[in-house]
Amino acid sequence: MAEKRTIYKIQDIGGSGSVKISDEVVAVIAGLAATEVEGVASMAGNITNELVGKLGMKNLSKGVKITVLEYVVTVDLALNIEYGQNILETSKRVQEKVKSTLENMTGLEVADVNIRIVSVDMDNENKK
Repeated sequence: MAEKRTIYKIQDIGGSGSVKISDEVVAVIAGLAATEVEGVASMAGNITNELVGKLGMKNLSKGVKITVLEYVVTVDLALNIEYGQNILETSKRVQEKVKSTLENMTGLEVADVNIRIVSVDMDNENKK
């Protein structure tokens, strides 16, 4: 059974063609940007930047929900945060990073980046 993907036209290059992007690509970009922020242990499902090489990019979109309406994106992220991190500050950094990365890479406007903290990673506490 074929996987259902939604494709968005992000640019129509007059006479030369168009540029289209799938929602899964937008989700992967958002997931990569989020996991680059200090204090984020992983995406929901424990997908880290290090695991992406082994498991593949598709897995990084787990924990990310994308909604695109008329070139405006809403992102919902489910994150695992490192123990001892300030949740509000880390979330704000994630929101800023995801917004700027998506807007720079896709040209789409990001309206909201909603974050849900699903767990606290205690591995860092055990190493102290």
